[in-house]
Amino acid sequence: MIRHLSLLAFLSGAMMAQEPLPLVIAHRGASGYLPEHTLAAKAYAHALGVDFIEQDIVLSKDGVPVVMHDIEIETVTDVARRFPGRNRANGHYYAIDFTLAELRQLRLTERMDPATGKAVYPDRFPLWKSAFGLPTLEEELELIAGLNRSTGRRTGIYPELKSPGWHRREGKDLSAIVLPILARHGYRSRSDPFFLQCFEFEEIKRLRGELGFKGRLVQLIGRHGGSEPDASGKTGGARDNAMLLTRDGLASIAAVADGIGPAFSHLVSTDPAGGVRINEVVDLAHRAGLVVHPYTFRADALPRFVADAEDLLGLLFVNAQVDGVFADHPDRVLRYLQRMRE
Repeated sequence: MIRHLSLLAFLSGAMMAQEPLPLVIAHRGASGYLPEHTLAAKAYAHALGVDFIEQDIVLSKDGVPVVMHDIEIETVTDVARRFPGRNRANGHYYAIDFTLAELRQLRLTERMDPATGKAVYPDRFPLWKSAFGLPTLEEELELIAGLNRSTGRRTGIYPELKSPGWHRREGKDLSAIVLPILARHGYRSRSDPFFLQCFEFEEIKRLRGELGFKGRLVQLIGRHGGSEPDASGKTGGARDNAMLLTRDGLASIAAVADGIGPAFSHLVSTDPAGGVRINEVVDLAHRAGLVVHPYTFRADALPRFVADAEDLLGLLFVNAQVDGVFADHPDRVLRYLQRMRE
């Protein structure tokens, strides 16, 4: 059983800051309730009262940034039916092989397994119901700005540059295309309500150095053994970067970035008897001056090392004292934090 400590001291000072602490970040929008990265999922996340809304960004063939979790698009669209034969030799369909006009023709749905046609999360929004399309980055930024204006809120954004090294090998510079768009919409400096994240440490360093980025940067940490495919389907180690969680690794991150985004599994250690303890990652990160925003809270897909959702949230916010969390079900996290503040 996880021992719950008092959050009073932890939360009281944070509530005086411009941004609340801990932060609740809508992972791909309110993706536990509506298909991920649709504008509907983002609008619902905003209505729930989250602090930040995430955007994963890839490029179309004509260089337009679109909001899509993967460089491959067959897991959330009807691309195989609408454009048969446009897959590469590895069987995947890539956003970068389609113009924006072609991507506009696709129908989006809840995440599925293309091999079986079954939903990855069977109790979520039904497959192929209603009508959802693929948004561009600009459209989503306009939506959030409009909702902020009409509600008087200041919900931030949390974009991720997806596979920028892969995009460059395909002849397109994702980061160089995205940064001016963010700046044009008012996202330039550390005082603006946004974080920019990426799994590739070389790109994080490039953003801060060569590209002169002045905003807040977060180094994402891939799950143990995680890897990222290239265009041929071969896997490499772009996301297998857990070595950055050492004391020296965190110091190297702190030299260029403002935070880390680890998987939950990076923050805990388990023993053969089923016991769970917080390891030193969060403490080391805080000592290095980094915020810690782990991923991903899913009420319908909890880690094996917790008994229930409350157990996981207590582990994260009370025991580990993380600075925010990515959530498919952000309302569950918001309610938990509200109870802790009362």
